Amino acid sequence: MIKAIVNGDTPFVINTEAGVQTCNGEPVEWSGIELPAGNYSIVLDGRSYMAQVLKVDKEAKMVTIIIDQQEYEVAVEEPIDQLLAAMGIKDAMKRKVNDIKAPMPGLILKILVTPGQVIKKGDPVLILEAMKMENVFKATVDAVVKDVRVTEWTAVEKGEVLVILE
Repeated sequence: MIKAIVNGDTPFVINTEAGVQTCNGEPVEWSGIELPAGNYSIVLDGRSYMAQVLKVDKEAKMVTIIIDQQEYEVAVEEPIDQLLAAMGIKDAMKRKVNDIKAPMPGLILKILVTPGQVIKKGDPVLILEAMKMENVFKATVDAVVKDVRVTEWTAVEKGEVLVILE
């Protein structure tokens, strides 16, 4: 059983057990074929639809699609997600956003972010000089910069928190 939540508020419970396909307890018949460029031809209960996949975020379990010029964001909850939610530990499998700490003593050369800034995984955050080498620190996850705890041209110690993310 898979739960799909469309645009954050419309839930659909999809079940394919015992060879019978249902959506919210009602039997459905559907088929689909993949076309070039991320497009799909779907027949649902005798009606034909063209769908295009715009974005797939496997970590967040989100898919953005367009059907008949209407965009939809679909969050997918697999059985393990539903079990964790029932146990009250829904966020247990989500990746935790960690603050950026100095791995060694050094000198902050350049700060490339500001509080409130939205950063993506891989974006440069700051440059630390250590042992005569410049080290560019990059975001390990998508996050928002909550606070910058250091200033340029200041020395930092190993383990010191440099940037707080949320």
